[in-house]
Amino acid sequence: MGGNKYPGVRESSDSSIEIDFYYKGQRCRERLNLKPTPANLKKASLYRAAILSAIESGTFDYSYTFPKSKNAIKFAPSQYTVEIYLREWLANKKPTLKASTADNYRKIIENLFIPKFGKKLLTSLSRADIRTWTAGMNCTNKRLSNILSPIRTALQDAAHDDLIQSNPLLGWTYQRNAAPVTKDHVDPFTQEEQQAIIEAATGQIKNQCVVFFWTGMRTSELIALEWTDIDWDRKKIKVNKALTYASKADETTKTKRGTREIDILPPVEQALINQKQYTLLQGGKIFFNPRSGKPWTGDQQIRKLYWIQLLKCANVRYRNPYQTRHTFASMMLSAGENLAWVSQQMGHSNVLITTQIYARWMPSDTKQGSKALEMFGQHLVNIKK
Repeated sequence: MGGNKYPGVRESSDSSIEIDFYYKGQRCRERLNLKPTPANLKKASLYRAAILSAIESGTFDYSYTFPKSKNAIKFAPSQYTVEIYLREWLANKKPTLKASTADNYRKIIENLFIPKFGKKLLTSLSRADIRTWTAGMNCTNKRLSNILSPIRTALQDAAHDDLIQSNPLLGWTYQRNAAPVTKDHVDPFTQEEQQAIIEAATGQIKNQCVVFFWTGMRTSELIALEWTDIDWDRKKIKVNKALTYASKADETTKTKRGTREIDILPPVEQALINQKQYTLLQGGKIFFNPRSGKPWTGDQQIRKLYWIQLLKCANVRYRNPYQTRHTFASMMLSAGENLAWVSQQMGHSNVLITTQIYARWMPSDTKQGSKALEMFGQHLVNIKK
């Protein structure tokens, strides 16, 4: 009733009235210790009007008007610390992020940035501070980039909200001279290793390994699969969700192109048929943790509970489960399968990414141009001068 009659004013409880307004581009809500009677609702509306007038004239002092409000600290730069801002920023940002991303941001902010800069005033944080800090860190350039990324975004939001004059990290990153990378992140399993792993596995784990090796799906995508995602008639699998330990529930795939349909190759079809006896009647997820009889909760659980031990039993050098994805791509390309098809199966945004990652597995014909010459150019071969 009061909210309709007095915009921005509403009954909050039996003993308080809430008013809301925008200040420095942010929506603010404050409670007034007034019983929500008609007279007090009108009084709250007049109070709100006075605040709007002060904001418009540039004379509004948040800490004076609402001294006990947490917003008073936010809008008083002299009191707003890096710790207060980053924790508040992360809480507001979290609903817009995938769970795994939010968890990574939290670890960077809570474990690295706040212990170093938390007590520092937000307005005094400088590029020089961060440069000195990053210069002393013993990690790769990629790791440094991942650390600075959420901090740069948070500071850009602070600049947009007029909490700082400018973002000290805007357009800047830190990179040290690094030795050439000798360890290849693409380390697929050989045909013999695949066979050894599958032979060492039993039951549900065997079925899951076959699907690993013959679909190119990410671990998080595979464990999110449900029986309703299988189109038996068209021999297609719908990949539209992923499950990680951080997410606790299904979320979207890693990228937009990650949402895709992939072909069910014969080994996968047989593995899925074999898997029916274990989970089909449950009507939900396809792959379960055999120990608990429940769906997997994340990719780390797979690695720790069975993958490490499975590779030991198979006498296969350890690589993480993600290498089964690389195995599929390298295997398909080595066999001469169509590049565009492999790229689509993998969920890459374009074939250039597939080529960059797996170029050395793509067969190279030493007689380039011979096929075109055979089809279209034979009449030119014997032309006399």
